[in-house]
Amino acid sequence: MRSAAGDGTPADESRPAAPARPAGSEAEGRPVRVGVLSLQGDFERHARTLETLGVEPVRVTAPPDLAGLAALVVPGGESTTMLRLLAATGLRAPLEAFVRGHPVLGTCAGLILLARDSGPLPEPTLGVLDVVVERNAYGRQIDSFSDAVEVAPLGGSFPGVFIRAPRIRNVGSGVTVMARRAPGGAGSLEPVGVRQGAAVGLCFHPELTGDLRLHRWFLEEVAMLSLPTGDPAGPGPGGGEPGERPVAGGAR
Repeated sequence: MRSAAGDGTPADESRPAAPARPAGSEAEGRPVRVGVLSLQGDFERHARTLETLGVEPVRVTAPPDLAGLAALVVPGGESTTMLRLLAATGLRAPLEAFVRGHPVLGTCAGLILLARDSGPLPEPTLGVLDVVVERNAYGRQIDSFSDAVEVAPLGGSFPGVFIRAPRIRNVGSGVTVMARRAPGGAGSLEPVGVRQGAAVGLCFHPELTGDLRLHRWFLEEVAMLSLPTGDPAGPGPGGGEPGERPVAGGAR
């Protein structure tokens, strides 16, 4: 990785996805570039997943790094620290403009940054997802867990890794709930993944599972990128099996 400097509710069409573009550029001789916000957090796992899927991951740590990117991933980490660093580096305004006009995937702390309301924080959130989020609502690090998540765009179950995860408390009318789980095996399902236009937010960490399907879906169906045909050989870079106790840091 390098630096350059549901529930059936219709998705919001105010942020249309870009036309499909190939992941490999014959003119430039390199894959399409997808950024990963890399100020703090679990950006390396996302970068390895993107590379496995045939796009070029770009570390975003300063405003010039956003130039020429097809999409962006905002990883898990410390939401308070990430917001302070956005302000300190001068990246806040350019990043906010970017996520309002380009596809963006936020996981765990990334969801907190993308939400309209995530509770008391040192700086305002980016507000591209009309949801209310409660930080650390699943408990502390010791309460981290893995559980099956039903993901509508994938047509089935996905291994969800929840680490000090946020909880989605309210969903706006223009937001599609695209992933749900049953807490404690209960009959009622709670939202753990949402989409509004080209913005996607997840409470859990798909990059830690070795399952590439959610990243592939985001790149192909949300960012409208044409990835190389065929599945990558072997498992993804997550390195863990579904059901293993997660150990990486989560959102705060």
